[in-house]
Amino acid sequence: MATIPFKGNVEEIPNPFAGVDFGQLERSLRRPRTLADFALNSFTTLLTLVALVPLFSVVLMLLWRGGRRLGTAVFTSLPPAPLEQGGGFGNAIVGTLVIVGMATLFSVPFGLLTAVYLAQAKTKVAEGVRFCAKVLTGFPSILAGVFAYGAIVLATGGFSAVAGAVALSVLMLPTIILTSEDAIRMVPSRMKEAAIGMGATQTQTVWMVLLPTATPGILTGVMLAIARAAGETAPLIFTALFSNYWLLEHGKANLMQPTASLAVLIYNFAGMPFKNQVQLAWAAALVLVLMVLAANLIGQSLSSKQVQQ
Repeated sequence: MATIPFKGNVEEIPNPFAGVDFGQLERSLRRPRTLADFALNSFTTLLTLVALVPLFSVVLMLLWRGGRRLGTAVFTSLPPAPLEQGGGFGNAIVGTLVIVGMATLFSVPFGLLTAVYLAQAKTKVAEGVRFCAKVLTGFPSILAGVFAYGAIVLATGGFSAVAGAVALSVLMLPTIILTSEDAIRMVPSRMKEAAIGMGATQTQTVWMVLLPTATPGILTGVMLAIARAAGETAPLIFTALFSNYWLLEHGKANLMQPTASLAVLIYNFAGMPFKNQVQLAWAAALVLVLMVLAANLIGQSLSSKQVQQ
């Protein structure tokens, strides 16, 4: 196919950067603004490194003093007597997992239902519930233990894993409610409108559209709540107390008896004058930190997946 040559005049496009001296834009520490920027960045980096010193100091101390005691016997044995050597804290690991697991079962349904209500309703009641949830985020953990002591321990006549789970569930509720509400609110409104336009009811929209889409954010809040509950000590002292025996009796778990936990074991053994118990306390602290770290990493991973979506 033949082309027709263009014989008109071509106007030159003016260069908008013709009068700019790029040499003046080069960074130089002799310029006041550049010098101030460099100084503030350096100061911020220095403060960040200083803030990380305590964290890395604690982690290194736990690895040095607790890592030397880790072994198979530590995870399969019971706590030793004061003058006894060896031993472990296998029952405390099992007790921690059971108590935190029950607390998760207690708090997740109520927290999720409350989050759905707060995300959908725009009433004074919803605002009041949201305000109470925010107040509970700073609720002292020992008060949760006192509440569970009066409501469960005195009512049942003894310390138990159930009482400990109730105390921890009170501390987990605000985190689950607020993070789940934010995750549900982040679901695009067009997805909800499309479901309603196709004839879905409000319940079907929540159950089949909002919750599946917000699942990564909801799981993030659950994992963060679990990480907080696993390290609590004061509520368990008032509720679950401690035990030197396994939670299982004759192949069945007796949840209405005093139950060991890593946090309370660390509290008990760290103040003893016996070297063996102190070493077990360091090892238990390392195991607890690793468990909390794993929960936080899972939560961060789920949060990053929600952002990518």
